[in-house]
Amino acid sequence: MQAICFGLVLLLAGSALAHSRSGESSHAGLPVPEISHGEMAVISDYRSRIMDLASTAADTNEPFRRVLNYAEIQYSYCLWGRMPGSVTDEQSPFNECAHAYLAATKAVLLAMRDMPQEAMAAGEIASAVDVDMVRRGLSLVTCRFSGEGFNTADVVRPRWSEIPLHPASMASLTGFAAILAAGFFVLRRLLRIQSWE
Repeated sequence: MQAICFGLVLLLAGSALAHSRSGESSHAGLPVPEISHGEMAVISDYRSRIMDLASTAADTNEPFRRVLNYAEIQYSYCLWGRMPGSVTDEQSPFNECAHAYLAATKAVLLAMRDMPQEAMAAGEIASAVDVDMVRRGLSLVTCRFSGEGFNTADVVRPRWSEIPLHPASMASLTGFAAILAAGFFVLRRLLRIQSWE
């Protein structure tokens, strides 16, 4: 009986670890509220406008700058949003890290609505996001990461081990590797030709 109980405990612990966030660490940073799957699709369309406005914000404070920095760090960890399906496909190994950078981007936008000089521009972007959400019917679209909050002390990395199981990510990374290899081959050949001259 004890062996069965021990086995059940191990099974539950393994299940919990399998579903835990990649890169789970200290939560000493600032909380970043979750973002729904539907919001992600729209916020990603407005990301550059939000980040451009945030980069010129005059009346900032430390929490704002930390969340802004987190948004930028997460964006780079998520390969600058370039992986196919990272925002739209919840099976993508890059979907959770996309949730993180877009949740931070949304938090930055909402914070700017309370800043005297940025409030009007941020309000216009927020209104455009709201209209797009309704127009595209994305308000209630959720996924497995939709209820997940984030923290500026916790960098969310892509799930690298899942890339071979996700055809779009695998094809994209394979294509990138092929381009790098071809570039290296051409560069090496050019250097060899120059050394002969």
